Amino acid sequence: MSTTLERPALDTPRKVTPSKDSRTLLRSQVRTGWALLTPALLHSGIFIVIPVVAVLVLSLTDYSFGDTWSWVGFGNYSDLFRDVDFLASLWHTVLYAIVVIPISMAISLAVAIGLNQKIRGIGFFRTAFYIPTVTATVAIATIWLWIYNPGSGLANGFLSLFGFAPNRWLADPATALPSLMVVGIWQGLGTKIIIYLAALQGVSRDLLESADLDGANRWQRFRNVTWPALGPVQFFVLITSIVGTFQVFDLVYVMTRGGPGSETRVLVLDIYQNAFQDLKLGYASAETVIMMIVIALFIGVGRFLQKADAND
Repeated sequence: MSTTLERPALDTPRKVTPSKDSRTLLRSQVRTGWALLTPALLHSGIFIVIPVVAVLVLSLTDYSFGDTWSWVGFGNYSDLFRDVDFLASLWHTVLYAIVVIPISMAISLAVAIGLNQKIRGIGFFRTAFYIPTVTATVAIATIWLWIYNPGSGLANGFLSLFGFAPNRWLADPATALPSLMVVGIWQGLGTKIIIYLAALQGVSRDLLESADLDGANRWQRFRNVTWPALGPVQFFVLITSIVGTFQVFDLVYVMTRGGPGSETRVLVLDIYQNAFQDLKLGYASAETVIMMIVIALFIGVGRFLQKADAND
């Protein structure tokens, strides 16, 4: 005798129609969301979108703060790549970024790992590393001008202890830009250290303990657990570092004014001189557009490297 098992009939899913009260609540939440976003949208529109559009338009003109101006198309851009000062400033800025960004990120991460340990006086060290970030750049530049002073500076005094001859540092074309790089690296450590320290404290303790149980050493724990967890933070630090290094100006302006010669002339300094000293605002706007393109290229390369590292 065979027994047939009957399957229970499946209920056809019914379409749930939101009630009038729920629709009203949803509309109220949407309106509240847009109201909260309005200040940020206004800020972005007034201080980001409008200036960017204005720069793009002005870069196609010969505007120079006068009553008359004419449309020159891409004439400013073609002139830029024949301008020795612009090419020098672009190269110096790119070189500055290539050196300062990876070194400052590596040092910041190493220091953050040290500050993440349980050591005596940890609060003092965290504060000490962050002080340069909140100190005015003019004050920092003044201190480093004394350090690099050829006659009585701390740098030459330190080198003399080991029998080295005094250096002219900022006055020597061979050492002027590297000397500024050292200051840039030192000044930017604080912010990066704080960000890395917060990220390190968010790494899963369970994963670290599991790695310990599996017999992983310190390097293996860092490479396989800590480093992947820092991926998003690394990209954020990279973006902010790229933007910051390409906008370096006050440090150079106070310490060298682009000298000796044009050995430390950077892009923002060249833009400033063209716009506000030579009154060539259209030409300076074209330089600004080039700078934005180069920053975007650097960010794109950084994004590619991050993805390649994540896929390894």
